[in-house]
Amino acid sequence: MERLTLTENQSERAGLALSGVEAAALNQTGLVQAIPVWGGGWEVSPCVNMVGAIRVGERDIVVQPKASFSSLLFMLAYVHDPGFNPAEFDGLADDDLWPAVGETLIRLTQRALAGGVLRGYVTMDDRLPVVRGRIRLSDQLTRRHGIPVPLEVRYSDYSSDIPENQILRAALRRMASVERLPDDTIRNLRHLESQLNAASVWTPGISRPVWTPNRSNARYVPALRLAELILDSVGLSTSEGDHPVASFVINMAVVFESFVSVALGEALKAVSTGITREQYPGYLTYDKRFPIRPDVVHLIGGEPRAVYDAKYKLEERLDDLYQMHAYCTVLGLDAGHLVYAGSRFSPDDADATIRNAGVTIRIHPLDVRDRPTGLLHQVHQIVRTSLVVHA
Repeated sequence: MERLTLTENQSERAGLALSGVEAAALNQTGLVQAIPVWGGGWEVSPCVNMVGAIRVGERDIVVQPKASFSSLLFMLAYVHDPGFNPAEFDGLADDDLWPAVGETLIRLTQRALAGGVLRGYVTMDDRLPVVRGRIRLSDQLTRRHGIPVPLEVRYSDYSSDIPENQILRAALRRMASVERLPDDTIRNLRHLESQLNAASVWTPGISRPVWTPNRSNARYVPALRLAELILDSVGLSTSEGDHPVASFVINMAVVFESFVSVALGEALKAVSTGITREQYPGYLTYDKRFPIRPDVVHLIGGEPRAVYDAKYKLEERLDDLYQMHAYCTVLGLDAGHLVYAGSRFSPDDADATIRNAGVTIRIHPLDVRDRPTGLLHQVHQIVRTSLVVHA
């Protein structure tokens, strides 16, 4: 097995001996770009802001994010469900993505099934020799043509073949199909899937089963959130030439900015009676020709009191200051807040006061290398600081 480890957004290319089919499979994942080299061979580099892992045949290619893999998984999960406990991810090993995903799914599924496999009422359409539920008269007339049996019926059955179990089973099966996971991990994934064998096997290409959080499935929710993340993000395919491909590819800019928006909303909810709006709609000009969409605006009594924008960059840029200045002007605020993914700022240069404008733009670095619990602590600290400014 050959393993190539790259770092997020690194500029140096790494040389690999690839076939044309393997190079095409890599390029299709969107994680890396493979380009041919004059004289033979290929050079591989990560795509902008993309991180994750690919397994193509006997090759592992990993693009390490600035954040740890545990923090990356937490941010992904938190965007889907702000109730996710960061401690679920704090103890994960960061050197390999695949085992981290598999072991987390195992742990959450074990907790979900500790109280037994969830059951619920499912509407069933069937053909039976006796009446059960109610007869579907239209189907009976069009399909039976006056023949009295079998009967086309619809009834409710208390069953474990419900969306929650179908989604969990699909995610367990997909993870168990990733090549070269540790034997114990594969064994545990398959054992858990066997406990859900009464649930239908969902296959890609058809609509995913729909579920809604409620009191009866509350113990399933953490596992279901991660399961949906796996079904969305872990791709399994076979390229031309029978090269098995497994991919987990994430756009870090999208994840970071989504996480910051959701986490700010939750933190503001904890300390203020106001309301928080994501992608707050507004216009730069009176004729409404130029729309603006700040990531997060907090309102008290219907009036904007704080504005935030998340940027997946290591340092502040002039165009970001222009943008935030415009937001503050339109919203009537004397301060705005830029949240960057980095730790290279010091308190001495955290403010940018705009000349002749009466507007101060505060720079808040969010160190994505921190553990999941630390990430939330940093966001809460940003909120506490910003609300003091706007008190």
